[in-house]
Amino acid sequence: MKRNIIQTRDGSTTIHIEDWDECYHSRFGAIQEAQHVFIKKGLSLFENKAVSILEIGFGTGLNAFVTFLEAQKWNQTINYVGVEAYPVSAEEAALMNYVAELDAENERHIFEKMHECRWEEKTSFGDNFYLTKRKQFFADIDDVEQFDLIYFDAFGYDVQPELWSTAIFQKMYEALKPKGVLVTYAARSVIKRSMIEAGFVVEKLEGAPGKREMFRAKKN
Repeated sequence: MKRNIIQTRDGSTTIHIEDWDECYHSRFGAIQEAQHVFIKKGLSLFENKAVSILEIGFGTGLNAFVTFLEAQKWNQTINYVGVEAYPVSAEEAALMNYVAELDAENERHIFEKMHECRWEEKTSFGDNFYLTKRKQFFADIDDVEQFDLIYFDAFGYDVQPELWSTAIFQKMYEALKPKGVLVTYAARSVIKRSMIEAGFVVEKLEGAPGKREMFRAKKN
């Protein structure tokens, strides 16, 4: 499928898939969405704690990079696992303007290393951030009580509804530790039903800029 680099409304870039008319991030702002959904509504719940994170849809590496930057601010130890079935190439990642837009030029080597490091191997990024990229279909995830937090950033329901099924959310529920949390940009009723059927307690929160609502789901 043909992929183009486009600029979102906050100035940051994303990848647009022409056949689906679908983007890797919000057209209203890639960085704004990452910071609101995954940092403000997710990671901030674990301030000053060591955290294990599972990202569903590693994609451009934006969510991992903003999480790394937050970890440095709080000296927070993070074990980050990013799952992606169809990896973005290092060449495509190099076209993303996240480093400049986040005013993080001193950390450019970190963003580049996130895309250059080997898949299926745990890689250290300094003293407190560890990344493992797994080339894997979401349906094949079989972790049990390994994660405190899940960033659920799959392509939208309109183009891949199977990624938002009860079966997938059951895998997410199993992967979380007790009291674990899942955050996602989505807020459809059909998705909420699938989350509840999987065992989650679901709350609706204010969405990222340009989107009215989002979901946060908790495991009892």
